[in-house]
Amino acid sequence: MTRGSKTSGKSTDDKTVVSRSAVADALSLSRIRPAYQQVTDQLLQRILSGSLAAGDRLPSEAELASAFGVSRSTIREALRALASRDVIRTTRGTTGGTFVARVQLDQVSEYLETSIGLLSGTDVSVADMLEARELLEVPAARLAAHRRNRQHLAALREAIDREIMSRGRGGEFREHRNFHGLVVKATGNGLLAVMTEPVFRVLQARFLDPDVPHEFWGQVDHDHEAILRAIDDGDGDAAARAMSEHLVRLRQAYRDNRPVGLLLDRTGFSARTRR
Repeated sequence: MTRGSKTSGKSTDDKTVVSRSAVADALSLSRIRPAYQQVTDQLLQRILSGSLAAGDRLPSEAELASAFGVSRSTIREALRALASRDVIRTTRGTTGGTFVARVQLDQVSEYLETSIGLLSGTDVSVADMLEARELLEVPAARLAAHRRNRQHLAALREAIDREIMSRGRGGEFREHRNFHGLVVKATGNGLLAVMTEPVFRVLQARFLDPDVPHEFWGQVDHDHEAILRAIDDGDGDAAARAMSEHLVRLRQAYRDNRPVGLLLDRTGFSARTRR
């Protein structure tokens, strides 16, 4: 065999090795998820699709193990994963068992608040949160103008009166947040409240500038009066415009990169920043 043919044979062998290596690498990228995670995913999909509704009782561990073709320990691990997410609950006794949880709106709101709080300052900036507020609250103000009733209007009027009374007494932001919550409530859409309230709370706890002058809150009261007038008149466009201008003005009340040492608890501030 000539020198050239030996080189050619070695080159062919090298290509075969490279080809096999590439196939092995490609196969190694596709890993099968653990059995308990696959069971978790399938049960969760049935719950989200409505096949299993809130309050429905799940089959026993033995029945689930037989249906999925896995061990009971795998089923228990999958159920623990769902329970840790408050998707299911387990009760003891003769009428006990594992049931699809009935989720309360305030539970969802608290979960979102915690999650957004952990993301804020890193993956989510104060600018992101303020932009999200505008995307939610401007259309909410327009909707509130069309759906408000006498009780909503009375509550909004009372909220502004409390704002004015609290000015200079340290409760400005709390009353301000209450007004915005009432606007959202006037839409009649409960999901909007679940989405907006956590953002309010995280902005207060992490990003509110402690040095906002008291005069600023006077402008806030003026803005709220304009929003209320538009909602009272049933003028959706005017309400949305007033809310948009107000939220743009509010940007100056927040600042990013707050010192972590200022935060003492889940909902408040240190003595220097508490309002």
